[in-house]
Amino acid sequence: MRQDSVDRHIEHWQREIPDLDPLVEGVVTRMQMVLRHLKQTRQALLAAHGLEEYEYATLHFLGGRGSGHRATPSDIAAWHKMSPSGITGRLDALEKRGFIRRLPSPADRRKVIVELTEEGRRAWLDTFDPQGNEEAKVLAALEPGEQEQFNEMLRRMMQVFDRPGLLHTPDSVAGDAATAARSRSRFTPDPGPE
Repeated sequence: MRQDSVDRHIEHWQREIPDLDPLVEGVVTRMQMVLRHLKQTRQALLAAHGLEEYEYATLHFLGGRGSGHRATPSDIAAWHKMSPSGITGRLDALEKRGFIRRLPSPADRRKVIVELTEEGRRAWLDTFDPQGNEEAKVLAALEPGEQEQFNEMLRRMMQVFDRPGLLHTPDSVAGDAATAARSRSRFTPDPGPE
């Protein structure tokens, strides 16, 4: 079997820590390296499109809101784990770029609804699709049957720590913004600095 950089990493650390479990170290380090590669790919794509991580996260959130791609500023703030007043500057910047528009709420004229524009949707998909392509390219190292097995093994591993609310979708934020903000998963786009 061909060695990779993780094998060399393990060899080094086994000399320093003789009771290091090479299997656990190998699996966990490889998972971390795959995630690091995908994160670096996303960061490069965002930079190439002139997007900050928090901007992409907002576009992604709105893009996942179904028909109309709308949300309240409070829902967007919950997704970002910010106060509603703290999200205003971020929304201003996205509106200035033409990625969102603010509309008066039909239910309450004092409130606004944030809507993803066609330009914002294009900016989101222009980075979303290549990210998915890179993920598929990495996974293509496995045969289709192996991919199914790997997915099932990861599902079993997740059951060790999985809980309701661990991973939210844009639709699950509405209605319980505070809970969503507290339990937002690291596996959704990073909203940027808090």
